[in-house]
Amino acid sequence: MNAENTKVQMRKGILEYCILSIIARGEVYASDILDTLKDARLIVVEGTLYPMLTRLKNSGLLSYEWRESVSGPPRKYYLLTPEGKAFLQDLDQTWEDLVYAVNVTITKRENNNSHE
Repeated sequence: MNAENTKVQMRKGILEYCILSIIARGEVYASDILDTLKDARLIVVEGTLYPMLTRLKNSGLLSYEWRESVSGPPRKYYLLTPEGKAFLQDLDQTWEDLVYAVNVTITKRENNNSHE
């Protein structure tokens, strides 16, 4: 079994959640999303981000608006739709449940290892 494959699957599983969480803060430009993910040590390239943003938009979770930019062409700013906000709230609860489950299982593993 390859640990790298498992790590990749774990990252993929939370990437959409992280992106929605970033956009929930307010209107955001794609490069700001990339910068925030990079600061969180979740490195994502544009070739991964843009298809995901398109998929989220096509699912009705995001909308966007074009804004003029002083430093070049107009920029696309993303924001959550009401459906996106409800979806994110559901993911928030799922995340809390997963964090609890992982913490319980890890704590039990660590407690068992300390008795050996």
